Amino acid sequence: MGLKYFEEKTFDKCYFTKDPLTKGEYELCVFKNCEFSNSDLSEIKFIECTFAECNLSMAGLTKTVFRDVAFRDCKMLGLMFSHLNEYGLTAGFEGCNLANSSFYRTKMRKTTFTNSSLKEADFTGCDLSGSVFDNCDFAGARFENTICEKVDFSTSYNYSIDPVTNRVRRAKFSLRGLPGLLDNYDIQIEY
Repeated sequence: MGLKYFEEKTFDKCYFTKDPLTKGEYELCVFKNCEFSNSDLSEIKFIECTFAECNLSMAGLTKTVFRDVAFRDCKMLGLMFSHLNEYGLTAGFEGCNLANSSFYRTKMRKTTFTNSSLKEADFTGCDLSGSVFDNCDFAGARFENTICEKVDFSTSYNYSIDPVTNRVRRAKFSLRGLPGLLDNYDIQIEY
C-alpha cells in the first residue's frame, strides 16, 4: 500500500498532537494555525506547502522532506532539521522563532530568513551558501565549519562567526556586526 497523496488542501486550526497527520505526500497544501508540537512528521513529504502561524516545536523530522516550503510566523523551537531527508531543505522563513533548532550539517543553500529568531541555533557543518538573513537575531547561535559563502548577514545581529573556522568568502556583514567576527580575538571595539 503506497503513501497517501494530498494536493491543494487547506488545513485550518488542526491539532495534530492528538490526531497525527496522515503519512504521505502533501503538495501545494496550506497549514494555518495548526498545532504540530511534539508530533511525528517523520517520512512525510511537503512540497510547495505553506505553514502560517503554526506551532511545530519539537516535532519529529526524521527523513521528512521540506521542498520549496514557506514558513510564516511559526513557532519552531528545538527542531532537528539535521534529521531531514538527505537532500536538504529548500524553504523560506518569515517571522519565525527557530530558537534552539539544529541545522547540523544541513544543506540549505539560498534559503531566506526574514525577521526571525535563531537564538541558540546550531549551524555547525551547515551549507548556507547564498542564503539571506534579513533582520535575524543570532544570540548564542553556533557557527563551526559552516559554509557562509555569499551569505547576507548585513541586517542581522548578535552573531559570533569566526572567519578562521568558517568559510565566509564574499559574505556580507554590517559595520555594527563587526564585533561578531572578532569575538575569538578578545579585543575591544569602540564606536
